[in-house]
Amino acid sequence: MLVQRVASARVEVDGAVTGAIGAGMLVLAGFEVADGEADLGWISAKLVKLRIFPDDTGVMNRSIVDSGGDILAVSQFTLFASTKKGNRPSWSRAAPPEISKPLFERFVRLLEADLGRRVPTGIFGVDMQIHLVNDGPVTMSIDSRNPE
Repeated sequence: MLVQRVASARVEVDGAVTGAIGAGMLVLAGFEVADGEADLGWISAKLVKLRIFPDDTGVMNRSIVDSGGDILAVSQFTLFASTKKGNRPSWSRAAPPEISKPLFERFVRLLEADLGRRVPTGIFGVDMQIHLVNDGPVTMSIDSRNPE
């Protein structure tokens, strides 16, 4: 997962907004074939507890829950691009749509349960345009296979 703290973000498909938030986090979500319920639960819990929002003194000490922010989740298989051989990326690590779509849908439901409100999304498997104002900037990668 790639997480960006944002002042605002929206995703559009064919010029129509499918999801939008004010302050919060944009989560670009990619899945591998081996990903399962434990991975989804761990990442969802990590995201809602991640202290990347400033407190009253400006220190990143507040979570998305503490700050009252929202989450915009967008599926992104290209996170698993391999550029090891040649110049054309390989997507072989990314789960195919029949696996990744249910994983993404389950991930969004877990985020909604952990956050306590609806999580807007893009549309799975289509070309999307993402508009965001990165806040900070604060951008990080979170991997359930390498829980740091």
